[in-house]
Amino acid sequence: METHMIPPGHIADTVANTDDDQAGYQLTTLQGWRGFTAEPPPPPVLLSEDEYELLPPTQRLRYDEERLDHHARLQVVATSTVRHTVTCGRRLILLNRHAISARRGLIVSGPAGTGKTIAITQLGRAHELLDRSRNPHATGRIPVLYITVPPAATARMIAAEFARFLGLPFRRSSNITDIVEAVVGVCTDTRTGLVLVDELHNISLTSRAGAEVADTLKYFSERIPATFIYAGIDIEHSNLLSGTRGQQIAGRFTLIPTAPFPYNQEWKGLISTLEDTLLLHRHQPGSLSCLDRYLHDRTGGMIGALSHAIRGAAIDAILTGTEAITEKSIAAIPLDHLTQSQSRTTTRTRR
Repeated sequence: METHMIPPGHIADTVANTDDDQAGYQLTTLQGWRGFTAEPPPPPVLLSEDEYELLPPTQRLRYDEERLDHHARLQVVATSTVRHTVTCGRRLILLNRHAISARRGLIVSGPAGTGKTIAITQLGRAHELLDRSRNPHATGRIPVLYITVPPAATARMIAAEFARFLGLPFRRSSNITDIVEAVVGVCTDTRTGLVLVDELHNISLTSRAGAEVADTLKYFSERIPATFIYAGIDIEHSNLLSGTRGQQIAGRFTLIPTAPFPYNQEWKGLISTLEDTLLLHRHQPGSLSCLDRYLHDRTGGMIGALSHAIRGAAIDAILTGTEAITEKSIAAIPLDHLTQSQSRTTTRTRR
């Protein structure tokens, strides 16, 4: 019997089980990925202050919770990096459509917080939605598969990540060959056309385990008729593109670099776009855009830090009842250590 046809009754004995509630939030599960690609709920209608004051307490609480949930969601902005990644990815998918070997892929690489994961997941979402529109009556298709490389990964762990996304049960005693064959069989049957592999920097070709992980990914790319997209921190400066194995990767993959945004018109446009998503009663339109230089200094041009700062300040504005974002409220939002360190350096330099 084919290994990818493992009887459902064996699920209780496997390590592939995932809590149903948590799975809905994890991109590395099919359930979570489909939730990500689904249309987000429409934002609540912003009431006037007078309308807000007239709401009964229970309705006001519900209304505030809807606004909090809206601001807690990551507002994806179509940056130049996202657009370039989607365009290059779509082109490769088409070029690889009839390839029988040596399919080309992409590596999105750059410092932490520069939007690598956003870029590849938006490519995945675009491909998923396009596949659905082209096959509206088809069932059982899994056009996109998304995994992250675990720290200190082994070849079996990578194979298990593929299986876990697909919901394939496997025993602790299952060998890697069985898992790989099951994954390849399901991906082929369900017409998987795009494989996203994040956190690629967790692979080191200087170790035997790392080299085996790289070989396993290469084997998957040869067996699964799909385009592979990698993302990781500063891959071009790592050992992943050196040596015999590295040269094989470098010879098949186009590298898209990401970087902090400079203070320019695109940066100003990002802030304007994020400002348009705010649902605050006392927020003055344009007041956030007036802080574009401060926001650049505060976040170091990192899109992840910018989104976190604005969404955090919006949530605080609702919780405290101030209903507006100011420079002071943004400064109160703690950012990641790297961004804050760079912000202090920038401030000292400008002085």
